[in-house]
Amino acid sequence: MSTLNNLKKTQEEINLIDSNLKSFKELIEISDEEEIYSMSKEIEKDILRVDELKMITLLNDEYDKEDCIFEIHSGAGGTEACDWVLMLSRMYQKYFDNNLFKYEILDYLDGDEAGLKSITFSVKGEYAYGFLKSEIGVHRLVRISPFDSNARRHTSFASVLVTPLINKDINIDINPNDLRIDVYRSSGKGGQGVNTTDSAVRITHIPTNIVVTCQSERSQIQNKETALKLLKNKLYLLEKEKQEQEKNSNYKEQKNIEFGSQIRSYIMAPYQLVKDHRTNYEETDVEKILNGKIENFIEEYLKKGSNEKENI
Repeated sequence: MSTLNNLKKTQEEINLIDSNLKSFKELIEISDEEEIYSMSKEIEKDILRVDELKMITLLNDEYDKEDCIFEIHSGAGGTEACDWVLMLSRMYQKYFDNNLFKYEILDYLDGDEAGLKSITFSVKGEYAYGFLKSEIGVHRLVRISPFDSNARRHTSFASVLVTPLINKDINIDINPNDLRIDVYRSSGKGGQGVNTTDSAVRITHIPTNIVVTCQSERSQIQNKETALKLLKNKLYLLEKEKQEQEKNSNYKEQKNIEFGSQIRSYIMAPYQLVKDHRTNYEETDVEKILNGKIENFIEEYLKKGSNEKENI
């Protein structure tokens, strides 16, 4: 019923936009230039919504409508890689804000000298996983290093992993003996006690070596509950993959976070270019991309995936 209601809602919106555009077309034929200009913003709004609806038609995989867990991890490149994780985290937070996704930082680990070794977000919103799954993989940065006194060009790597949050009760039995639970001091700044007690929780599922962490709450109990929920979610997806014997889930073998494994390159020196190696789509305004304007890359990825399905 939920799916049917969503389809009806989308159909009603399409019919309304279609009716509006037909009315605008008739009005344009009998209106002067000033009247046409006054209608232009409304016409543009409908056209933009048409583009959004076209994108949604590409999101029809099982978990596309779900919220998600969004992780960034540093790879080869030392301090440079940690700084790259920080840059990516800011880029994605701007993208979340631009697209009205609600997000929360569940956990992060500071770099030894600068930046972040890793950061984990909870992201909520319409089709959050569907849009963000395009970012799964290794991201490569080439730039003149701000940490190199000789101003040499450096290459850094970071990986992105996106996991859907299943919107239902997950009935998975976990043997307590299979868990290693570590508590540690939250790395949050300032904090009304957040970073003065051992409230952060890290849970390792020994048989699968899956690790989940949470330090977003002040209470160790709350962080443990959230971490267990994330663990159950990951174990559910892993079990589903085994049952279906599919090779296209988040738990397929991950490439090393290093040369030759990147899905997208961000080049700031000796020239300006951002290129997605899966779709060959590229843009030259690197600053715009790092300010969260990655919609075109996501759209090209989804189009490519849709075309590949049609050809199977």
